[in-house]
Amino acid sequence: MLPKRVLIFSLTYAPYIGGAEIAIDEITRRISPNDIHFDLITLRADSNLPTIETRNNVTIHRIGPTKQGMTFENLASFPWYLIKVLYVPLAVLKARALAKGRPYDAYWCMMTNMVFPVSILRTFFGDTTPYLITLQDGDTIEHILGRGRIRPFAFLLRKAFAEASAVQTISRFLADLAKRIGYGGEPFVIPNGVSYEHFSDKKWKQDPERLVYRFDKKPNDVFLITTSRLVEKNAVDDIMRALPSLSARINLLIVGTGPQRDFLERLAAELGVEKRVRFVGHVPYEQIPAYLATSDIFIRPSLSEGMGNSFIEAMAAGLPVIATPVGGIVDFLFDPDTDAGEKLPTGLFCRVRDPKSIADSVTKFIENPALVHKLVQNAGALVRDVYEWDAIAERMRLEAFAKVFEE
Repeated sequence: MLPKRVLIFSLTYAPYIGGAEIAIDEITRRISPNDIHFDLITLRADSNLPTIETRNNVTIHRIGPTKQGMTFENLASFPWYLIKVLYVPLAVLKARALAKGRPYDAYWCMMTNMVFPVSILRTFFGDTTPYLITLQDGDTIEHILGRGRIRPFAFLLRKAFAEASAVQTISRFLADLAKRIGYGGEPFVIPNGVSYEHFSDKKWKQDPERLVYRFDKKPNDVFLITTSRLVEKNAVDDIMRALPSLSARINLLIVGTGPQRDFLERLAAELGVEKRVRFVGHVPYEQIPAYLATSDIFIRPSLSEGMGNSFIEAMAAGLPVIATPVGGIVDFLFDPDTDAGEKLPTGLFCRVRDPKSIADSVTKFIENPALVHKLVQNAGALVRDVYEWDAIAERMRLEAFAKVFEE
């Protein structure tokens, strides 16, 4: 029997890496090509990238205008963000070309906006291929449907959700969102995962070239860390606003890039904490554990969050975690002072847009090493039991894809 053929629509893919792209990579490489072979259509953007290549069990087809050395941040600036809009018609044309001779058994739309190519194929070309929608979005439904470039086409998005063969979300929060958009069934809630072995590897702390030397970390220093896109929803500015009320020995590592970098650098100077804040910039995903191992507390006071891979990565690395109780975070972070039923506590909540609450949580960790030990142990066990990629990929194969192939 020939393997199933699945075509993935993903606006970006490696080397442009985020939670959704990591999920595609980790899931597809764990599914045997004898069961399913994946093709993927994504933006090329950087002219240094090949138009077609194979990565594990995925054949990548890159489309659209390019610029040498294009970065993820360039894609957010005019005129280059327009190629995100251009992706849709180009992806439709590419999908039709790839399906000639042997139609696909299913489409896989990664994120809400990737339903548009499928919606056009169905509406204007009579395509009846069943399809799976995966929700990884970290934004509110108002942002998803209310953006100026999306609003005129929101009816297509709602129609696509109503007609989807299956929807898979990475949190209960996003499952509710899928229903609000228009999906009539029961979404599969299958979270993103983490390579526990990679993030918990002791080599990151034992490496003689570890980053404590680069950052001149003294024995009594405490390093907070956030691995975040520097965008408003991740509220990195709230962490910085908490620093003046904390001991001068408490520093902040900011791993990531984004459009708020200039604003955050100015804010650090205005608050007088510029010497306590290190802007690390982009770090290859494989090296993130080294920065976590150098740090003491992970924090991201999100305004909204679909799930947040960074939190479970920090848990796997053995860091105590501070977060806000928003979106999908409440699926895995349980505060000892919050009623979570029989769930063991795994971290601390701070209030949204409240630097004082952030400072109080940091102080609570610093003053209570026994609490840190308990929460770290509980969080590590949760990650091992629930969030390993092997188990996640198997659930995708047996639940989400199996449902689509039934159509």
